[in-house]
This record gives sequence, structure tokens and C-alpha cells, in this order.
Amino acid sequence: MGAQVLIVGCGAIGGLFAAGLSSVARVTAFDVNAAHVSAINAHGLRISGKNPCTVRISATADPGTLKGTSFDAIIFLVKSKLTAAALAQLRPVLAQNPALVTLQNGMGNAEVLLSVPEAVVIRGVTMNSGRYVEPGCVENLMVGKTWLGPARGSVDDVQTLAGLLNAGGMETEIVSDPMSAVWSKFVFNSVMNPLGALMMGDNAARHGSREMRALEDDMAAECIAVVRALGGTFAVPPMEFVEKIRAGQIPVTTHAGSMALDIARGAPTEIDELTGYIVREGERLNIPVPACKAVYRLVKGLELAAQRRVAKPR
Repeated sequence: MGAQVLIVGCGAIGGLFAAGLSSVARVTAFDVNAAHVSAINAHGLRISGKNPCTVRISATADPGTLKGTSFDAIIFLVKSKLTAAALAQLRPVLAQNPALVTLQNGMGNAEVLLSVPEAVVIRGVTMNSGRYVEPGCVENLMVGKTWLGPARGSVDDVQTLAGLLNAGGMETEIVSDPMSAVWSKFVFNSVMNPLGALMMGDNAARHGSREMRALEDDMAAECIAVVRALGGTFAVPPMEFVEKIRAGQIPVTTHAGSMALDIARGAPTEIDELTGYIVREGERLNIPVPACKAVYRLVKGLELAAQRRVAKPR
């Protein structure tokens, strides 16, 4: 296991990738949750749910302890709005020119990583989903495929990491241009994540009424119009998963998305990097996005209410 990989943000998805890579690489996790880090170092990282296991990896909450370590790849899986701060903390380990990788939701993450001169930057999306349960434990909610491609660099630069992920049991496909896959998931997340939060984490409620289905369709149409105006294309129809649920081809899952989990614990969401991006770009391009704008505003209020509830519990 010669390759060294740093996972930045070892929560839901970060934990799944850390566990998958642990059998084929030396994995280190950097996470600001000190209790989570302590539990991982003491007892290992436990994965519950699908494919349960416990793996041994190194974890730290202090970026200073990483100085002098040569990583082959640094995978960013923190919340989108935390990417720049995390990158700044990791400046001491960038001298060895590791590949910088983002599998994060929303727009703006790759641009932050591209600010590092001459760094290979790999961008992608994953259909794996999970949730942080407690210190040292992440639940695997859904096993899915990952797509990776170069944002700066070549397809050859992606081969090593993709090979490690496949060897670790995480199905990964290399694409020459990752943006079509990114746009597909981005539209899906921009529609379904905020609606999952507004439905208080009741996933069936997102699909169970004619009004909600109409809202999903309106938001999707607005998102697709904005992405196409930006020159984007789609690797798969963004709402294909939803269409299969409606047709009864796949069951409704219990997972309503990461934004619902954020609201439940009063944490900041990625609404600004998802639906908020559509609202801003729609206004800039003079494309009407009334459904997305209304949902964006509602989630901003809900986010504040959730944070106030946690700060001042009754």
C-alpha cells in the first residue's frame, strides 16, 4: 500500500471513501470534529448500514501534524463553503504537489482548488450516500458509482486514484470531461436536497403529492435551462432517479439528502452552492427561476430557524 491519500472531511461521504481506500492505500483523515478524530484513532472508523466494517486509519484535527507528509492525492469532502479555509490550512502539505480532488456538492469547489498554481485538479461526483452517526461511526445509506475527470491535467493523472477506488470496491469511471456528470448531479441536488429539508427529512413526502411532484418538475426545468445557457451538458438525465421512483422501478429510500440532515442538527447547509447558484446565474442571464428562488428563500429561513433552535433549545 504505497499510495498515501488524505481525506479532508471524514464525515458522511468522507468516511465512506476513507473506508473504501483503507484496504489499498495509507489513508489519513483531517477533520475538525475532535471527538470524531479521537474515536477513529482509538477504535477505528466504523461503517454501519450497507457493507458494515471497521477500518484502521490515521486521523487528526491539527493540520500542523501533516507537515512533511507526502500525499499522492488530497480528496476534499468538506462542506462547499469550507473548501477555501481547509485548503489554506493544508498549505504545508501542498509542496509535494499532490493531486487535489473534489467530489463535493455544488459549484465553486474546483475553482478554489485551481487557485493552487500548476496543481493537478481532479473533479467528479459520486452517487454514494451516507450520514454521520456519532464519533467514530458513519452509516452507509446507498452504494453508488463515482465519476472522475481532470479539471486541470490529463486523463492519465486520474488513473492512479480511479484504480485505487476500484480496487477498494468503489466503482469508479474515468471521464475526459467531468462536467457533464457534475451538471447532472448538480441539478438533481439543487432540486431534491432543499425539498428534502423542507419536508423535514420525510423522503416519501417529496414524491407523495401531486403538488410536490409539480414543484420538482418546475425547479428541474429552471435548473436545466440555466445550465444549458451556461453551455453545460448532461451525462445522464438529471431527474432520471426521480422518474424511476415515480414509475415504481425503484423503491423510495429513507434518505432525504444531506441538507435535511444539516437542518435536523442545526448545521449550515449547501443551499448557496446549489439552488442559490441557479438563482444567481438565472438573474445574471435573465432567465426566470421563480420556483428555485422561492425554495431558496424558504431554505435560508429554515436554516436560520434550525440554527436558532439548536442554540436556544426550549
